[in-house]
Amino acid sequence: MAKFVDNLYKNQALFFKIMLWALSTVFIVYLFPKGGKFKYEITKGKPWQYENLYAPFNFAILKTDEEIASEKEDIRQKQIPYYNYDNKVVEEVSDNIAKVFSATFNDSIKRTEGNQLLKFTNTTFQDIYEKGILQEIDGLAEDRLVFLKKGNAAVEVEYGSLIKQSELRAYIKNKVKRANLSRYETEFVELFFDLVKPNVIANETLTRKEIESKLQDISYTRGSVTKGSRIIARGEVVEGDKYKILNSLKAEFESQVWSQSSYYWVIFGYTILVSLALLMLLLFIKKYRIEIFENNTQITFIFFNVLVMVLLTTLVVKYNPEFVYLVPLCILPLTLKAFFDARLGLFTHVITVLLLGFIVPNSYEYMFLQILAGIVTILTVSELYKRANLFISVAQITLVYILAYFAFTITREGTVTAMNWETILYFVTCGLATLFVQPLIYAFEKVFGMVSDMSLLELSDTNSKLLKKMSNTAPGTFHHSLNVANLAEAAANEIGANAMLVRVGALYHDIGKMKNPTYFTENQTTSVNPHNDLEPQESANVIIDHVLDGIEIAKKNKLPDRIIDFIRTHHGTSSVYYFYMQEKKTNEDADVSDFSYPGPIPFSKETAILMMSDSVEAASKSLKEPTSTLIDNFVEKIINKQMDEGQFLNANITFKEIQTIKKVLKRKLNNIYHLRIEYPE
Repeated sequence: MAKFVDNLYKNQALFFKIMLWALSTVFIVYLFPKGGKFKYEITKGKPWQYENLYAPFNFAILKTDEEIASEKEDIRQKQIPYYNYDNKVVEEVSDNIAKVFSATFNDSIKRTEGNQLLKFTNTTFQDIYEKGILQEIDGLAEDRLVFLKKGNAAVEVEYGSLIKQSELRAYIKNKVKRANLSRYETEFVELFFDLVKPNVIANETLTRKEIESKLQDISYTRGSVTKGSRIIARGEVVEGDKYKILNSLKAEFESQVWSQSSYYWVIFGYTILVSLALLMLLLFIKKYRIEIFENNTQITFIFFNVLVMVLLTTLVVKYNPEFVYLVPLCILPLTLKAFFDARLGLFTHVITVLLLGFIVPNSYEYMFLQILAGIVTILTVSELYKRANLFISVAQITLVYILAYFAFTITREGTVTAMNWETILYFVTCGLATLFVQPLIYAFEKVFGMVSDMSLLELSDTNSKLLKKMSNTAPGTFHHSLNVANLAEAAANEIGANAMLVRVGALYHDIGKMKNPTYFTENQTTSVNPHNDLEPQESANVIIDHVLDGIEIAKKNKLPDRIIDFIRTHHGTSSVYYFYMQEKKTNEDADVSDFSYPGPIPFSKETAILMMSDSVEAASKSLKEPTSTLIDNFVEKIINKQMDEGQFLNANITFKEIQTIKKVLKRKLNNIYHLRIEYPE
């Protein structure tokens, strides 16, 4: 048991990766649809590339979504709407006729023509309510049939036969004119407006129930295929009825796999496939990005991004598969390129797209489009911290999406008119959503403690609070740091290292000198040297302590760990040779380790470049009359000494790259110390 615990402790980083790999596999498989996977790829408009296909069982031919939608719309359009006829309103108005009539006409009119007028009033009243007065205009065609529900019976009438309340005045005037009673037009209009009330109201509930009842009766199939009959022969083009039958077979097959208690086999198959894909990602990182593989935080970050994209796509597909192109999948390679490099970003993107191929419709088309967009993303975005580059890249990604979709459509449908313009809109929206990568990168930096090029750009600003303080407190050190930054950046560009990271590391590598600036020659403005009053050991300790002081200042100012690494390693385990030799003059037994920096030695190309650039730039100040030959020998001597001391053993840097760095440093120093001709006075 103790041995197992000991092995677990020694290999805890490896166990963490295995656990992360296993949990990620379980999570992704849990998100996947659990139905079976049809073994044939159905591509409309393409020849059938497999063997002759015969029906393995009886199955119904499914109608397309467009056909079903058309049938539903036809039912809605043809449904006769229902209207309620309210008899209570008629009875109420009938009871008020005599009273309203008496109030409308005076006694003299009633004595002479009362019977005629009353008869006209009753006749018109019955005529109006026989037709019915509509409360609201529904905008139906005048000849459209509607059901008028009176009690339990429904009578079919034309919508135009119903009297609209807005047309009542004209209707009454017309009736009065035809009865030769125009002299009483005003009285009758007033009478009927006071008397008549609408009594026909649309019964939307009953109409909707009728529609729903008919929609439920829709058949989702048309015809069937019997077992053993040939569906399609090899070489036949997949189109028309063949395409519909194949999709029907696919749907029936996948549902039968689910229903035949093959759930655990499906899960087992998915687990193998997903675990293999994630294992390939881990092996790629281990082989080509060992420094990332050894960092559990960075591995977790990569897997987290993959899982988020799988989760988002799965949720969208479950909600509505048509929205699958709204997921901004290109954020994944953009993010990984910002924190790592293009190669890792593209490989991770491809693995993620392969995983998503299990859950999206038209998987081949989807995978082709997304891989193509990922390649464009990697090729076009060179410097993410420049906003213009991101906008240009997003425009190019969107254009590639649209062009590829256009090509797929015309090869599948054979016509441009079949393009779905909503999908084009989805691509544009997806492109705009990709712009969210910048705030997302900022959030990742805070959560995972990582550094992107955008943060490096902010840190490289010499007007930042910390660098401003250094320029005031230790101006010589600040100038030295600028020179080192220029040398290191040029060298990094030459060998393909992270030039921005090296530059920022160089700017901050000597911030520890701010604590005792006058103890460093570049900051001494007078002939007084504080080291004259100290013992060699004490002087060496002051010099060595600037590394520890720098780490302390960096942490206090919340500089990222990747920048602190430059402070920690820029002297490696080298010695303060001058004070060591001073001590040797009085003490032959002086131990060089007492005059050495604590380390560690550089462990990356970038930190190794800084050590070389820092040493060369600092020592170059001692050259009295620099010449090209003197500078070349001087650079060779310093860097060869560092190599002999084993300062670069842990850095993944080659001899060829070191030779290239030497050439860059020689060239830059020759440019700095170039000889000027003497102009006559």
